[in-house]
Amino acid sequence: MEKTWLDLDYKPRLPNNLRRGIGIIGAGEIVREAHLPAYQMAGFNVVAITNRTRKKAEELAERFDIAHVYETAEEVINDPHVEIVDIAVTADLQPEIVELAAKAGKHVLCQKPLGDTIESARKIVSLCKEYNIKGAVNQQMRWTPGIRASKTIIERGWLGELTQASIQVNVLTQFENWPFLKEIDTLEIMYHSIHYMDSIRFLYGTPEYIYADGARYPGQQVKGETRTMIHMKFPNDTRGHIHDNHNNWANQEDWYATFRFEGTDGIIKGTNGALYNYPVGKEDTLSFISKKIDPSYWFTPKLSGKWFPHAFMGTMGELMRAIEEDTQPENSVEDNIKTLQMVFAAYQSMKENRPVFVDSI
Repeated sequence: MEKTWLDLDYKPRLPNNLRRGIGIIGAGEIVREAHLPAYQMAGFNVVAITNRTRKKAEELAERFDIAHVYETAEEVINDPHVEIVDIAVTADLQPEIVELAAKAGKHVLCQKPLGDTIESARKIVSLCKEYNIKGAVNQQMRWTPGIRASKTIIERGWLGELTQASIQVNVLTQFENWPFLKEIDTLEIMYHSIHYMDSIRFLYGTPEYIYADGARYPGQQVKGETRTMIHMKFPNDTRGHIHDNHNNWANQEDWYATFRFEGTDGIIKGTNGALYNYPVGKEDTLSFISKKIDPSYWFTPKLSGKWFPHAFMGTMGELMRAIEEDTQPENSVEDNIKTLQMVFAAYQSMKENRPVFVDSI
């Protein structure tokens, strides 16, 4: 097969203008290990940063050559060189920062979850519309090599009619290492499986209803659920399933993070490499078979890159392209409301032990 024929077009697409000024609100682990390394790879122009603990912002400014360290979010937003505000704080603080940025005419890349309630998320959508700014959400898993390559395969029709989506994760995640997560009631789905929900919705569309169950683990040091099973019913006979366990005490050889997407004419299977050998991670893997190409042969293209940090080029790059082309970003705040509806439908389902229709949220 010619190489160009099998090109799965999975790498993030970047804007023509890489020099739009970015100001970052927050200097925590995710900014240090993902945002800034990804932006450095892409050649993006980070000009300002702030953090509640100034020392953390100063350390990152020195490491990543950021010109200005500010005391407050307002100072970052008011910097005339900042065109895009990259928000990396907890969901409860996000609406206030978006409002400040919107009133200043600055575009925003919001952290996920977009809101800790559906009402606060919808407020952010309204602010972006009212002040005519572009708003996107940092749901980066859409830009992982395995998920983006799967999107290409599906769009080319190689799976035929979609029938089943499955994401399974069995690892050890020390949620207690993030202090803000220790006391919240909504943990695993809100802060982890939200990515899997968004990725499946990206590939298969929005499900009709969610039936979910969540559980704790004996002796765990956090308040919320750390094990979940999520069933998704799509129109007709298409189904989706997410199974997540963050309490695997065995060594990392026993950990796994897999995805499988099936259709009448094809199957995709692969691994989410970022969760292997965590936190180092490795590259995604993917293989697929299709009746429309060769029903006896599994293609195994080599993918380069992984969730952290490479996919973070995709979320910011998409926002920058939307500004450049005056379009709505694929990961717009408005689009993300549908992912949040899935999340809150899951929690309502867990509470009431019944299927919950997504559009009822």
